[in-house]
Amino acid sequence: MIYTIPQIIEHNAITAPDKPAFRFDETDLSNKALWLKMNQLAQTLAEHGVKRGDRVGIYIHKSIKTPISIYGILQAGAVFVPLDPLMPQDRLASILNDCGIQHVISEKSKAKMLAKVAESTPLRCVIGVESVDSVEAAVSWNTVFEQPETVYKSGAVSQDLAYIMYTSGSTGEPKGLMHTHASGLAYARISSDVYGLTADDRLSNFPPIHFDQMTFDYFSGPLAGATTVIIPEEYMKFPASLSELIEDEKLTVWYSVPFALIQMLLHGALEERDCSSLRWVIYGGEPFPPKHMHGLQELWPQVTFSNSYGPAETNQVNVYHLPKISADHTEQIPIGRLWHDTEGIVVDDDDQPVDAGQEGELLIRTSTMMQGYWNRPALNAKAFYFKTHSGGLVERYYRTGDTVKELPDGNLLFLGRKDRQIKLRGYRIELDEIEAALVEHPSIAEAATYPVLQPSNEKIIEAGFILKANATIEIIDLRKHLIDRVPKYAIPESIVQFEEFPRTGSGKINRKELEKSRSEAHRV
Repeated sequence: MIYTIPQIIEHNAITAPDKPAFRFDETDLSNKALWLKMNQLAQTLAEHGVKRGDRVGIYIHKSIKTPISIYGILQAGAVFVPLDPLMPQDRLASILNDCGIQHVISEKSKAKMLAKVAESTPLRCVIGVESVDSVEAAVSWNTVFEQPETVYKSGAVSQDLAYIMYTSGSTGEPKGLMHTHASGLAYARISSDVYGLTADDRLSNFPPIHFDQMTFDYFSGPLAGATTVIIPEEYMKFPASLSELIEDEKLTVWYSVPFALIQMLLHGALEERDCSSLRWVIYGGEPFPPKHMHGLQELWPQVTFSNSYGPAETNQVNVYHLPKISADHTEQIPIGRLWHDTEGIVVDDDDQPVDAGQEGELLIRTSTMMQGYWNRPALNAKAFYFKTHSGGLVERYYRTGDTVKELPDGNLLFLGRKDRQIKLRGYRIELDEIEAALVEHPSIAEAATYPVLQPSNEKIIEAGFILKANATIEIIDLRKHLIDRVPKYAIPESIVQFEEFPRTGSGKINRKELEKSRSEAHRV
């Protein structure tokens, strides 16, 4: 029986030692090789002071060393914290400080950045780089792989933390979601069952590891004994490369945000590719325009398409297997039904259940749910709803912040966010975080961010600002200001200067009116 995530690889190393567990850039990593290398990394981490429960950062671009890093940290009994390799210095330092990270697995290209943040963070050891200024110890991968071929026993149990994944916060401060081995395994087991994964499958790993969809590729695939093909980051900019990779690698299961699939449809020369190996395409993170879905279904008639839903706090908990979409279909695609070992209730503003067909917030109780937010007691108090029964039984639900309604056929339809958080190209973005960064500029008096609808029915983020008296600024300088403060994917595609903003009766910025008027402007 598998109780912790590293035991997946231990089992596979015994039952199928030579089977590729992961593949990157035509290089295979077998189950046996992964088991050996992850234990060598675990031993190295322990020798440099890592104990059970310690947080260890992963600050690398995707490569064959990514699964070694993830499973090696878990084998050490520690908690892996995926770090966006493109994040600004201030954000990196903020996470290292918030999570108390003393050890980071990285690469040579990140040595200068790590040296900078080491001066103001707890960082003291870097694995994967021969030398880094300002840190106490640096250990090369060659040294790691010279460790004895022994099994490292950490004593970790299913309820221990496995990973902390940081997302945007409304105050501008990132927040860490804490998942245990139990919640990660529960998701792996259920998703593997829902999509019928087998050892014959070849999965795509499209997202970077700081994105929550990675758990499907790195946990569900190995649990089924499948091979996960890690897609190089540079491929993501070239749809033709992605479609070629599906053909060359004979991928059977694809999971990504809709944007990647739409780009392949429009620019990936799919009609020239043999993608007959594909049997399932899963997407999530944002709605999929029906017209594009129709196009994909026409090109890939053998494929089952599924709309997945679930905030990172719960992992995926809903799925909708799409029927054939007609060319003139315009209705929004549902997010589906809650899957195994999951209960949901839809409530009004007073936390009272609503009738079927009525709008309300979706609350979720599931085995795949996070333990809570790292070092955020006030946020945890708001994030959960506790339902008390007679006899003292208490059930804990996560407040998704998503407004939904139940359709007559029992599927749920997503209607939007209760708060100011949106998903764009699969990334979860806090609009308030962008505003907070904008108003940090000395020339900006006020700022507002909002999604706007383009003629293609796709959304972009736009930011509006009002200058202080007698101040001037170039838009390009404002973009440079944002680059140092928010993730690249959160930088607005459009930045507009306003003389004044529309206001509500109480004098607040009327962001809904801004969204409506600017969407209309984009359509002209």
